[in-house]
Amino acid sequence: MKEVAVGILFREDKVLAGQRRKDAAYPLKWEFPGGKLEPGETPEEALRRELREELNIRAEIGQEIHRQEWVYPDSGRRSKGDGSFRVFYFRVTAFTGEMKNRAFERIRWLPLPNLIQLDFLEGNREALEILLRHGHAHPET
Repeated sequence: MKEVAVGILFREDKVLAGQRRKDAAYPLKWEFPGGKLEPGETPEEALRRELREELNIRAEIGQEIHRQEWVYPDSGRRSKGDGSFRVFYFRVTAFTGEMKNRAFERIRWLPLPNLIQLDFLEGNREALEILLRHGHAHPET
C-alpha cells in the first residue's frame, strides 16, 4: 500500500485545487496537492516536501483532517503495486514564498462550494465531501 500526504490549502475563503497534466494518469482530473511518502518520511514531512516541489512554497502543516484508504482498480496496471493507497489529508495553516505551479496543468483558488463543480479525482472526493458538509473553509475535527 502506497502512502500519500495531501494538503488542503486555505486562503481567506478559498481552497486550492490543481488539475492533473494531460500526460498524467487520470489526465485533467482535479485534486488537492501532495504526493507519496518517501522511505523514512512522516506524512507531514512528505507534504512539506511535496508542496515545496509542486508549488514552490514553505508550508506550515496543521492538523490532520481526514484519513482514508482508497483503491484505484486500474492503477495496478499503470504502475508497480496493487493500486491501494493510504491518504493523509492535512489542513495547511500558512505558507510562505511566491507560489509557482510546477506540477499541474493549472491551479485555481475557489470558494469551497465551487469545488464540487470540478471533475475531481475519485480518491479525493471523500475528503471534498467532508469539507463541503462542514460548510466553511476552516474545518475542525
